[in-house]
Parts: sequence; structure tokens; C-alpha cells
Amino acid sequence: MFTLFAAVVFFASFLLAVATIIGMFALYHDKMVAALLFEPIPRETPVYRLRISRRRAPGGRHSSLQTFPVRALIA
Repeated sequence: MFTLFAAVVFFASFLLAVATIIGMFALYHDKMVAALLFEPIPRETPVYRLRISRRRAPGGRHSSLQTFPVRALIA
């Protein structure tokens, strides 16, 4: 008896799930077709304009590198 009751409940829940899926397809058919056929508006590709400026080193002490070996020899 329990087996028969379980089979009926299982079959009824299966039919309810199938009916729900079919009902959803029927209700939202137009929206699904519109979503599948939707073509987004093409946008222009962005154009990047780069300006590269090279910073120059300040014209200060260039002699510090040249005097290092001399200071090492004096010490």
C-alpha cells in the first residue's frame, strides 16, 4: 500500500513539474524569442589618444658619479 501511495505522489509531482515547465514556456515564449533575437546597438570603438612626454633629469650634479672612485682612493 505504501509503495502504491509513493508511486502516485511521485507521478503527481512529476506531472506538476512538467506542467509548470510547459506553462512557463507558454507564458514567456515571446520574451525568450525576443531575448534570443536581440542585437545590441553597435557602439563606436573607443579611440585612445596617448601623449607621451619624456621627462628630463634635472641638470644638477652629474659629477657625483665621477668623483666616487676618486673619494674611494683617497680614503
